[in-house]
Amino acid sequence: MRYLKDEEFIRGNCPMTKEEVRALSISKMGLSKSSKVIDVGSGTGTITVQASIIAKDGIVYSIEKDEDAFNTTKININKFNLENVKQIKGNALSALKEMNLKKIKVDSIFVGGSLGELEEIIDLSFDLLKDNGKLVLNFITLKNLNICLEKLKGLNIKPEIISVNISRCKGESMMMISENPIFIIECNKGEN
Repeated sequence: MRYLKDEEFIRGNCPMTKEEVRALSISKMGLSKSSKVIDVGSGTGTITVQASIIAKDGIVYSIEKDEDAFNTTKININKFNLENVKQIKGNALSALKEMNLKKIKVDSIFVGGSLGELEEIIDLSFDLLKDNGKLVLNFITLKNLNICLEKLKGLNIKPEIISVNISRCKGESMMMISENPIFIIECNKGEN
């Protein structure tokens, strides 16, 4: 399975899960070719696109509130000719509640953005996951990491937590320039 490079995506002015973090996050999601996936806060659409390529016989629900990010995700979906993505424009809580009402069940959920609604997104995500489904969350801030960990503790869920620090070599002097560190949280529904 080939992981896509950052430069293969149309960027726009939206947040992007960088390729090394994207590869780790996707691997934590445990996707198969028939997986049903939700990408909360799609941004540029990199997780949506990569998950859709892996889950070619499944479906990816891509949720994004921001108009520019929604359109950039759509451009990237079209660029890679993906037909198994259902884009949902709107607030994550509203979209997840609607999916719950429709009794949709998925194998994996990725949360890349929460806009201050993280605890509610976690609750709704566990409702939408199949038994043994995976919830994977990425955080750049310690504040959101702490909110997530406290919420999971309250739900009696023991997550796997990794911190990823990526540096890239730049210039003739080959100086290593650091990206923001990212926390990747993985938890399985039904595992305490």
